[in-house]
Amino acid sequence: MDNIIKLINKAEVTHELTKNELVTLLKDNDHNEEIFKAADRVREKYVYDEVHLRGLIEFSNICKRNCMYCGLRRDNKNIKRYRLEPDEIISLAKGAKSYGYQTVVLQSGEDDYYTVDKIKYIVSEIKKLDMAITLSIGEKTFEEYEEYKKSGADRYLIRIETTDKELYEKLDPQMSHENRKKCLYDLRKLGYEVGSGCLVGLPNQTMESLADDILFFKKIDADMIGVGPFIPNKDTPLGEEEGGEFFLSIKVTALIRLLLPDINIPATTAMESLYPNGRSIALTSGANVVMPNVTEGEARKLYALYPGKICVNDTPGHCRTCISLKINKINRKVSEAKGFRNKTYKKETIN
Repeated sequence: MDNIIKLINKAEVTHELTKNELVTLLKDNDHNEEIFKAADRVREKYVYDEVHLRGLIEFSNICKRNCMYCGLRRDNKNIKRYRLEPDEIISLAKGAKSYGYQTVVLQSGEDDYYTVDKIKYIVSEIKKLDMAITLSIGEKTFEEYEEYKKSGADRYLIRIETTDKELYEKLDPQMSHENRKKCLYDLRKLGYEVGSGCLVGLPNQTMESLADDILFFKKIDADMIGVGPFIPNKDTPLGEEEGGEFFLSIKVTALIRLLLPDINIPATTAMESLYPNGRSIALTSGANVVMPNVTEGEARKLYALYPGKICVNDTPGHCRTCISLKINKINRKVSEAKGFRNKTYKKETIN
């Protein structure tokens, strides 16, 4: 039997691969379909055919960080800045609830306007709607994370972006890779569902580095992993770089499913911004979550992480209908549950 096929079978059955084996699969482009199909079988076995929808509220594009790849970076003077008031955010969550969402994701740049008390107020009010709440608001202290958890936050998403420390600190000036990892460990200690993820196609990123990313997610037993292709933004220092390749992003997604069989994996908006029907392809290659935007008005356009972002001119209602049709078209169904991870894979995780 072909060595690559043997590796795919090993991953599907044991959910274990070494770094060298992952690199071999990442570098091989002759068996992508076999990898995608194996990941889809594992997805069906462990998380079934339901697709969980998370209503995404992008409430501020103001950020104190200066990441080289991000359109929200502090030094970008070509972006119109905005922030929503706490009651506006709560109102958007009520709208999401009316569209049938059971979960909201509250995402922003690292904007210090939102004090601990403001975030606690937002979270506690949304919790009254009987919704699961994911926060994606960057690096905070253990004590801040603890306060948000007590207020009702269920999940926290903070992408490692890359486990290559040198690359991370080159692309994220004045940020500490160790602190980024500490945040993930703090969130785990506090009982959050922990979400992370990586960018695929960053300048000077290697297949070895991507393999390390996948193994890191397995090591921390992440509950949700989002993979996005790097899409260059002309208003950033990396604006002239080549950017990530769609099918490599799909392959990384599929390999994460093979090694972490029961976690939640979103089909990211960036995938479809880069490739037609990208989210549907991801959903048939291991993904089981979609995060439609429920932000309204001008803010939908202004949260400009990268160019070509889809759905910025749509309404939340239109997005809800559209994604439901896409899901039905691939013979899957929209879940009516809050979509917490159901740990059905029993093998002990790596220490």
